[in-house]
This record gives sequence, structure tokens and C-alpha cells, in this order.
Amino acid sequence: MAEITFGTDGWRAIIAADFTFTNVSYVAQAIAHYLQQEGLAERGLVVGYDTRFLADRFAQVVTEVMAGNGIHTYLCVKYAPTPAVAHAVLAQRAGGAVMLTASHNPAEYLGIKFIPHYAGPALPAEIDPIVANLQQVVQSGKVRQLTLTGARRQGLVTELEPLPAYTAHVESLLDFTAIKKAGLKVVVDPMYGAGIGYVESILSKHGCAVTAIHNRRDPLFGGKLPDPSAAHLEALRQQVQADGADLGVALDGDADRLGVIDPDGRYYSPNEILTLFMEYLLQERGCSGAVARTVATTHMLDRLAEHYGCPVLETPVGFKYIGQALREQNAFLGGEESGGVSINGHLPEKDGIFAALLFIEMLAKTGQTAAALLDSIKERFGPVYTERLDLRTTAADKTAVMEKMAHWQPPILAGREVAAVNRLDGLKLILDNGSWCLVRPSGTEPVFRIYTEAASEAEKTLIQNEVKKSLFG
Repeated sequence: MAEITFGTDGWRAIIAADFTFTNVSYVAQAIAHYLQQEGLAERGLVVGYDTRFLADRFAQVVTEVMAGNGIHTYLCVKYAPTPAVAHAVLAQRAGGAVMLTASHNPAEYLGIKFIPHYAGPALPAEIDPIVANLQQVVQSGKVRQLTLTGARRQGLVTELEPLPAYTAHVESLLDFTAIKKAGLKVVVDPMYGAGIGYVESILSKHGCAVTAIHNRRDPLFGGKLPDPSAAHLEALRQQVQADGADLGVALDGDADRLGVIDPDGRYYSPNEILTLFMEYLLQERGCSGAVARTVATTHMLDRLAEHYGCPVLETPVGFKYIGQALREQNAFLGGEESGGVSINGHLPEKDGIFAALLFIEMLAKTGQTAAALLDSIKERFGPVYTERLDLRTTAADKTAVMEKMAHWQPPILAGREVAAVNRLDGLKLILDNGSWCLVRPSGTEPVFRIYTEAASEAEKTLIQNEVKKSLFG
């Protein structure tokens, strides 16, 4: 049996190879032990799942293990988005949740994401005890399990539909009067994933004209990645333009990430969406406080923060740290370059559904297009050009590169002075004109990610080339 390894957002593996009923039962037993150890077992556990192959059956296994340990389960009646499952933790005052999902990964993958009682991504303080429990469970092979029929007979299972409570929460945070008045026409692409019906039902309820594509369950996701990045949104682009819609929004496999297409077919990156949100929240909603971003996220947020007098909280990569900043440091906005975003007052969990609705509210209340809003920001604060490169190496070369990174601190890069070196998460070099480059190794593969942001395309390319030459030969 391959080792069950928890990454930045839980455990993910290939279905039937390592993601098996036995392994899932081991992880569930480890989580059951954790809930008992922390005094959370009496509050019960929410169990949700996405649209992947056998996801409902794996959710049943988790439920049966919880029942075998005397833990009440709120089992979703059908597939549900990660943010709705997270909200259900608060709505049910549960001890946490297990979400069966592999998010935007290929169709052959599934995963287990543990969501603690505070309804955000689990931090090491929660994951480490679960991993320790898991080692003991695997060694002993002992799992307490009660059939679903038996669990229901003993009153240990409550069927849950998380949509109504989630909808009510979202309605309390957004201005649907303005959205209805604007009369925007929206195309929604849930990409065959767990977000099917959420954006559509909420907008339709408030008088928006909504068209949906790819809004049926398909465990193969139409043969594509359920990833709302530019490369996978051609169908949405075509539908937006065919319908003459004001906006197209897409969700990933478990609906915690957002993709946006405008009427001209333009795709908006997560960094651009965060920039638009920050300006909107400060200017139109009167928000105040800090903004939280990961070390890999655009510094355009820093330019806005300096202008508006906001602190910037820089975190390691991983939305769990953004969620922590939202919970513990009252950041009004938190986000990451990979697509996660949330605001204070909402969940400390990334949420593509809420982000889509907030984007629509932004257009409705400002009366402007996203392109016009973004152009205004760039005119005032200057342009930025960002890109992420992934470089694959061998395991031996990965070790050698990491040794170089530990000692590499060039005084000059791309003809400019290196003003600061940041080793919070990887190696980040910040130049005297604000351009920067971050090199991070993958935690699971012999891959390095090079994030670059510069004042021009030419400078961005120059930085990338010099970093590759110096570290990778």
C-alpha cells in the first residue's frame, strides 16, 4: 500500500489505485479519533462529496466509520460544493467536515479534505494529530464501522441539503437589490462539478437572466480538467459572446475557485480578480483593515494598500494561511494567485460561488465593465505582468537546486538591485523597482514553480531567464 500523504489541501490519490475503500476507512478512523481527542465528537461531522466517480460511495464509507465510533453524521443528500459543506459546519455547529473531492485535479483522482470546526482549511495543528492517528490505524488495521442502515436505525445519520442555509448566508452579505436592478445577463459554467445549480438558483431567485452550460454531473468532466483557467474556458467564451451576455463565470470541480470571461471574450486571472475586489471593497463598500495575500500573489494589492493605508499580511502558499488571517487578524480580503478568495464576514474558506456573486455585484453597483475598472486601476498604479512557469527536474536535481537556493542571494538581477530577499516560502527576490520573482519547490513532485511579476513583458522574461540560468543551469 502506498503511503497516505496529506498535502496543502488534504489527501489526494488515484481512484482504485491508492484511493480505495480501505484507505478511506483508515483516514476516516483517524479523523474520528481526532474528534474524540479534541472533545468535538459530540458535535457531529458533516460529510460532503463532489461529482467524481464513486464519490458518494466513499462518503458512505466515511459515514459508516463515524457511526462505528458513535459520531453523528450530517450526510449531504447529493453532491455539494466545498464552500457549502464548510458553511454547513457552522450552520450545524458541527465538530468539522469531511469533503470527498479532488478539486480541479484530473478525473481519475479523488481526495479527502478535512474542514475543522471553524469552517476553513485545516492548519498543521489539526492535520498533524490526524496523521499521527493514521499511522497507528494503518499499523493496527483496526477500523470501527457500522453499516449505513444500522447507522440510520440508531439515529446517527441526518440527511443534509446545504443549499438553503448557504443561500441565506450569501443573501445576507450581498446587495441583490442592486444586482436585480442592473439586469445583467450571466452565463454560468460549473464544469460538470459540485457547484451545479448554486449560482444559477441564487441569481434566478433574484431576477437575473442566467444561462448554464456543463450543468450536469459528469465524472469525466467532459474529458477536460475541471479547472476554470483560460485554457479550459473556450466553451464559456463562445456562449458569452453568442448570448451577448454581460459576464461568464466558471467554477472548478468543487466550486471553490472562480474563472471570469467578459463580453469581449477576455479572461480575468485570479490576480486581476483580487485587484478588482480590493479596489471595490475599499471604494464602494467602505471596508477597512488588512489585506491578506500569499507570497506568490500579485503586489498590485500592495500598491493599492499603500494608497489606501492598509496593512498587507503576507502568508506562505496555501489558503489555510489566508483563512487564518481572515479569522485571527480580521483581514477584510484574502486571496491567492491560484484562484482562492474570501472576505471577512464570509467563510475563512475559498469560495468560487461567493466570488462569482461578488463580481456580479461589483459590476451592478459600479455600472462599469470589469475591463474599465481594471484599466482605471492600471492607469493610477501602473501595469504589472505576471506569469508562473513550472520546471520539471529529477529527484536528484531537485535536491541540488534546493541547495543552491539556500545560498543564492544575488545583489543584482535583470540589471536591477535586489532590494529584499524573502524566504517565507521558497526564495523570493524583490527588485528595487517593485518587480519580483519567487522560486518554490513542489512538496510532492520534482517540480519547481517560478512566479514572476514585472513592470514590462521584457523585464519579466529577463528575470525568468536569469533565474533559470543561475539555479537550473
